Amino acid sequence: MKSYREYLTFNTKKRREYINITPQVEAIIRKSGVEEGLVLVNAMHITASVYINDDERGLIQDFDEFLEKVAPYDVKKYRHHQTGEDNGDAHLKRQLFGREVVCAITDGKLDFGPWEQIFYAEFDGMRPKRVLVKIIGEE
Repeated sequence: MKSYREYLTFNTKKRREYINITPQVEAIIRKSGVEEGLVLVNAMHITASVYINDDERGLIQDFDEFLEKVAPYDVKKYRHHQTGEDNGDAHLKRQLFGREVVCAITDGKLDFGPWEQIFYAEFDGMRPKRVLVKIIGEE
């Protein structure tokens, strides 16, 4: 069994962004040499997510509008802001979209269904954040 780890770093220009990271994950899988196994892709910050869905502009806008309705950015709304923070909404958005994804690797490639892509979702950006890509499997 082989194990390989690499980090992706993001510093978004906006507070909320959705970035397709499938090509970076595929490149790391190739670099790892793993042919059969699993890849974990994990947002290392509690105000960001990793998720799988379709890379369609309208869908991403729909996600963003949905999250803003459920957990709007409002500096007066959240008890968390009593700590001096202003990102209570980002913590809730992360809970809705999740922390990580685990994907199968078959023949050295992501074993995906049609249209599936891996995304990094940033809910409190404009500073450096990491994503862990951890691969285990056999060559």
